[in-house]
Amino acid sequence: MITTLFQILGGLALFLLAMGMMTDGLKNSAGHQLRHILGVWTKTPLKGFGTGVLITGVVQSSSAVTVATIGFVNAGLLNLGQSLGVVFGANVGTTMTGWLVSLVGFGIKIEAFAMPLLATGMALKLLGPGHRSKSLGEALAGFALFFLALSLLKDSLGVLTDEFNGEGIVGQGYGLPLYVLFGLLATMLTQSSSAALAIILSAAASNLLTLDNAAAAVIGANLGTTSTAALAVLGATANARRLALGHVIFNLVTGLIALTILPVMLWLVAILANWFELGAHPAISLALFHTLFNVLGAMIMLPFAPQFAYLLSRMFRGQEEDNAEPRYLDKTLVKTPELAIAAVDQEMKRLIDLTRGLLRGCIDREALKVDQIQPKSEAALNLNTAITDYISKLRSERMQASTVEALARSFATCRYLTEAIHSAPALLRLRDAGVFPERATLKQELTDYLAELRQLISADVATPEQFAEAEHAYHRLKSSMLKLVIQQALPIENGERSLDDLSAVRRLSDQWYKALNWFPTTESSASATPAVLAEG
Repeated sequence: MITTLFQILGGLALFLLAMGMMTDGLKNSAGHQLRHILGVWTKTPLKGFGTGVLITGVVQSSSAVTVATIGFVNAGLLNLGQSLGVVFGANVGTTMTGWLVSLVGFGIKIEAFAMPLLATGMALKLLGPGHRSKSLGEALAGFALFFLALSLLKDSLGVLTDEFNGEGIVGQGYGLPLYVLFGLLATMLTQSSSAALAIILSAAASNLLTLDNAAAAVIGANLGTTSTAALAVLGATANARRLALGHVIFNLVTGLIALTILPVMLWLVAILANWFELGAHPAISLALFHTLFNVLGAMIMLPFAPQFAYLLSRMFRGQEEDNAEPRYLDKTLVKTPELAIAAVDQEMKRLIDLTRGLLRGCIDREALKVDQIQPKSEAALNLNTAITDYISKLRSERMQASTVEALARSFATCRYLTEAIHSAPALLRLRDAGVFPERATLKQELTDYLAELRQLISADVATPEQFAEAEHAYHRLKSSMLKLVIQQALPIENGERSLDDLSAVRRLSDQWYKALNWFPTTESSASATPAVLAEG
């Protein structure tokens, strides 16, 4: 018995190693294409669903796809609705593992093709001409080990069945919830639903589990995949946490539906297996069941993805997202622009304060860290968009000239502030530039330039004198950097990168100065507006 248990554990370890090699090899050999697909082919929840199915079927890891999707959401490259479709598709795509196990693992003599495949894969990995071929070799070797591990698990569990005198562990009256828990724990402990699925299918094929108990364990394994996503969002953005919660809710709803109608689903599985002439092997029936209830869950949830995304968006709300919501824009004033101007003005003051806080944080060394800039930028940009959208909806019929001018001033200010917000990362990089501490003069000039910018950004009224002082400091810093690059005292690559950031920061200060003068926040600044309007 002890020897058999060690063989089962060894087979499981080999299976996990094989899955890791397959996933890593495929991701590395086709990583750019997969990232492109994930980033571009997800414009709607339905397209995201198809993309999730495709990529998960290729890399054989729903956890890897889910974690990658969370990363895209964290970076702001996918919105919540798009990413939900990808996660739903990943759950369907992971059922490919069950089909591989059932159709290949139990249908033919594994060693007949696994050993040549392993030799070919290792030859490519060791002797391949490029990174892609080496990664493909790793994936092939992992594919071979996948089936060798499956063979070891199947034989070991078969021996365990003999130890139970052919009775297995069925019919003991434990109930389906215990088998759901078994599948859940197996996935959480191995961090691989594929490994848990392989154990369950092998146990069913060896008569250790009846079909209904094994189906309950498959449901548990499906629920266990959410643990990886939950771990991935620790310390992540609110949107990433919402996606992880959406993943958990989807798997819970799907699992509860499948468990509630389990007899009906198994009856349908038997009909479909007979219809497609798949045979009555337990592993094939379980693979079909796994696919069926995931597809059923996706069919139920996918049409409601926008509403689901909206509900999730109301959760995990932070201060930045509350700041991004307009507080004064009233839809009932759309038909009376003269009354809406006051509301727009109030939101514009909030937007300027938000942007000022972002830019001040980028200058002050302890005020803002790199991972904090994105939520603050998103809050300012979202409020900016809300204001411009509101202005565009105001009725222009019979609008007074003064109203047109005021709204145009607000609209133009939004455009200036947008450019300033987009340039904020360059200000943060310039502040933390690693090349300056080695050059005392350069470091001092950077400090002087940041001090002038701080004054310009902090002032309620940006005067021409303040802007001129910032410009002088910019030119001094740029001149010193160029001299050091020419003298090769500063590496060209570092110098060019810092010069690009410096140019972006200069653009930022120019846009900020214009924004404050286009939209005067105090009475004393109103006199500066005509000059800037004329300047354009």
